[in-house]
Amino acid sequence: MRVLIVDDDPLVRAGLSMILGGVPDLRVVGEAADGSEVPAAVAATRPDVVLMDIRMPRLDGLAATETLRALPQPPEVLVLTTFHADEQVLRALRAGAAGFLLKDTPPAEIVQAVRRVAAGEATLSPVVTRTLIAHVTGAAPTAAGPDPRRDRALRRLAGLSEREREVAVALGQGRTNAEIAAELYMSVATVKAYVSRLLTRLDLNNRVQVALLVHDAGLV
Repeated sequence: MRVLIVDDDPLVRAGLSMILGGVPDLRVVGEAADGSEVPAAVAATRPDVVLMDIRMPRLDGLAATETLRALPQPPEVLVLTTFHADEQVLRALRAGAAGFLLKDTPPAEIVQAVRRVAAGEATLSPVVTRTLIAHVTGAAPTAAGPDPRRDRALRRLAGLSEREREVAVALGQGRTNAEIAAELYMSVATVKAYVSRLLTRLDLNNRVQVALLVHDAGLV
């Protein structure tokens, strides 16, 4: 799996390169010091996963993520942050990032996160997913009156079958594929197929965005 590291701190880049470079199935194919360097670096190195810092001096990781995810065959993006629930990280998830890593994440967990993202899985644990989604959706729902975000989300979900809706709600609850399989009496392979179908039907990039949409709709 090919990895591109994007961070304006050379020590962070060096540390990540050291961690990932010693893993047989991972290869660090390049580095960039700013979001403005990312398109050229991706074109030159063709990574499977981009580790993307959020705060950079010229072009931040959010804008760079949006640019990458608009490509025909984009690499997966893991955003890097020092905060558990930073608003910019949440915006990056909406833009199509597959998850986030804290910069003090233990090396073994960083390696596993890169592997999961390369395999099409989000990197957020159920607990972190619930905390993060609660933060981005305002934690508590508004009492009354029109809610344009909720209405838009409900319209997008209206065309789902009952089973697709159940899987979407389970994603919104932060369930893993194995947990969804046990809860809905499916095989894990069937759950994966439903998740892929949801992404296609809802025109989303990853399961985290499905979870956010379900929360926007007030279904969780």
